[in-house]
Amino acid sequence: MPLPTDEKILALSNEIIHTFDTIFGLHPGFRPAHAKGAMLTGTFTPSPEAASLSRAAHLNNASTPVTVRFSNSTGVPLIPDNDPNANPRGCAIRFHLAEHVHTDIVSHSTDGFPTRTGQEFLEFLHAIAASSDPSQPHPWPVEAYVGSHPAALAFVQAPKPAPSSFARETYFGVTAMHFTNKDGVSRFGRYRIIPEAGNDHLDDATVAARDANYLFDELEERIAQGPIKFRVLVQLANDGDIVDDATIHWPEDRTVLELGTITLTEPVPDNAHEQKTIIFDPIPRLDGIAPSEDPLLELRAAVYLISGRRRRAAPEE
Repeated sequence: MPLPTDEKILALSNEIIHTFDTIFGLHPGFRPAHAKGAMLTGTFTPSPEAASLSRAAHLNNASTPVTVRFSNSTGVPLIPDNDPNANPRGCAIRFHLAEHVHTDIVSHSTDGFPTRTGQEFLEFLHAIAASSDPSQPHPWPVEAYVGSHPAALAFVQAPKPAPSSFARETYFGVTAMHFTNKDGVSRFGRYRIIPEAGNDHLDDATVAARDANYLFDELEERIAQGPIKFRVLVQLANDGDIVDDATIHWPEDRTVLELGTITLTEPVPDNAHEQKTIIFDPIPRLDGIAPSEDPLLELRAAVYLISGRRRRAAPEE
């Protein structure tokens, strides 16, 4: 996973990481966003239809080992699971194709993103950072920002109910990917990760009464009782749909193709160490799945890599 050569992307990535640090504080060894997490291992089994969309290895092999990280939002490692700011939840999936060869899906539980570009996202973060004093008069900077940016307002206002379990939540790929099959036929699509157990969300009163670690405790108990399964789907764009803007939703009548099933069977050994060292990559980097022209992709990849190298360099606790 190389750093981009574009100096503007590198500078913007570093400033975004610095602004996360300003908002959430410095926590060496942890991610600047989605800091609190847990990882499980299992396998991915492709559907019979998967090969019709892409010639990618994991969509054509009989099965592929996977590592999945579930997480809370924010860069606070001890954020309570019942804190409203812990939404949206994250789900990152690594498909292990061979030794030191892999591809990832990075998703979260809100369908969409607040900004189209990295510069807009940085401005959004700056507005959040400047709104930390609740005694300051309204409108706060973040209120002014979302008031003048409809996509950010839509994201902020989108329902973000807390799930009863990481295994009872749906996760969405933020950016479109370009899938190509063995015949050279290509389609754009966005991932959806659907729980086999079905969605289950809690009302505010129930969430408030839950323990601060309820999601991670429940995940540990659930995996001890049996496998956790998710269906991996792709919503396919039609010709003419906008495929380079993460704030744009495609109509729900678009075809949704089933790629396969993830079956998680056990926690990752030495979970804390493995979370510290693994660096997920939002760019697929394999034959059969290519990134779209969404401007967030190169930026997100750089943020993940820069912050990941910083995380790895932190002393072990």
